[in-house]
This record gives sequence, C-alpha cells and structure tokens, in this order.
Amino acid sequence: SGFSTARGKQLAEHHGIAYEKFDIAETLDAIGCYRWRDEAIKKIFPAYTDAWKNKIIISGGLEGRVNHFQLVVQSPDGKTQQERLPLKEYLQIVAATNFKQRIRKTVEYFHADRMNYAVVGTPNRLEYDQGFFVKNGDGSADVKPIAHLYKTQVYALARHMKLPEEICAAIPTTDTYSLPQGQDEFYFALPYQQMDIALWALNHGRSAAELAKALSIAEAQAQHVYNDIEAKRRSTRYMHLKPVLVEGVDELKF
Repeated sequence: SGFSTARGKQLAEHHGIAYEKFDIAETLDAIGCYRWRDEAIKKIFPAYTDAWKNKIIISGGLEGRVNHFQLVVQSPDGKTQQERLPLKEYLQIVAATNFKQRIRKTVEYFHADRMNYAVVGTPNRLEYDQGFFVKNGDGSADVKPIAHLYKTQVYALARHMKLPEEICAAIPTTDTYSLPQGQDEFYFALPYQQMDIALWALNHGRSAAELAKALSIAEAQAQHVYNDIEAKRRSTRYMHLKPVLVEGVDELKF
C-alpha cells in the first residue's frame, strides 16, 4: 500500500540504506492473483467488480465459538455489505492474496542472491507464535531477529532506536486487502496490545482470572482468548515444520 511504501522509504532513508521501489501489480495480475480472488468474491456478491474494495474479518475467538470469516465489500458509491464466507471461497481468496507475500519474497531473494546477502524476516513473537505469516512468503527468511520479542517490545525498540515518530506510532495492518483492516480484524481475538499481554500471561502460567483483571474483560472471555491462542498454535503448527522426507539423509543432518 501507499502507507507501507512511504514508511519503508522513510525507514531506509533514516538508516542510510539503499533501496529500490518495485511494483509487483503487473506480476500479480499476470499470475492470476486478482482473477482468482474476484472469482471467489463474485460467488458471494455477483455484482462485485474491480472498482469495488474488499477485506476479510474474523469473529468467534473472543466469544468461545469456532473462528469463522466474513467477507466485507464496498461499492464505488460507498455502500458496504457483509456476508459469511463459505470455506471454499475463503480458501480461494486467501490463496490468491498469498501471492502478494510470495512474490514480494521472491523479489527479496533475487536481490539477496545477486548481492550474496541473507534475507531478514520481521515476524514478532505474537505473529510467529500464532502463525500469522504466509508459508514461503513473508514467513521465509534466513534470519528472524525479533521473533522472540512481543510486538509491544518491538515498538519500544523502535523508540529506543529513535526511529521517526510516524513509524513508532503506526498501527499494524495486514496490508493485503483494499479496505482498511487491522490485524485484530483479520486474525487475532484482541488488539495487539492486549494480545501481547494474553500471550505473555499464558506463557507464564497466569490464570484466566488474572488475565481478565489485567484486560478488564470477563473471565470467560479471557479463557476464550487462551483457547484461541492454543487453537491457532495447533492449526498453524505445520507452517513451522521442515519438509517431510520419505527417508532421512543422515549425511545432511544439521
């Protein structure tokens, strides 16, 4: 998005890092990203065109129900509509939009290869723990230096490094869909500040009652958040695994 491009440029210039702006829109179009996405959206909203905007939002985790997704679309006249997404259409939309992260990473590895560099990944602890990344997309990297840091710690680190205020105050977004979308809308049960506390509390054996008091929510909701964290760990476990071999190659054990 324009916002992310501006922040990336600002960060590079702040540190004196050489950068290049590379527009992947034509590549995404050629590979079928938008065609596959729009085909699925039109199954729900037949009048949808490329002049409309869209996003996917999640619900269920805070209420203790099975997570499910809603498709939100906005027509050029500003009218917004929302419908629950069937599984098939949800998977197709996500698969299509995952092209973006994978093409971005392809460009990163091209430059890494030509300069003999390593690729640095940027998941924080919340994103890494909960599988909030695309396998072989933004989840692919040679070094992940902040994967052990909670998102709030990353913001504190940014201020410690005296990064521009626009970066330090930026609200996390998915930067995937055309309508504005926070990460809590698409994936997490709560905003990141509260999710950090919940993840820390679960990791340190704190009870749901203690979490509820810290977040000013009902104890039942706190338990639902714990359950949602554990459910996401289970459902995204495969994203952290190495490829499965039919038979081990002992000479290449590292």
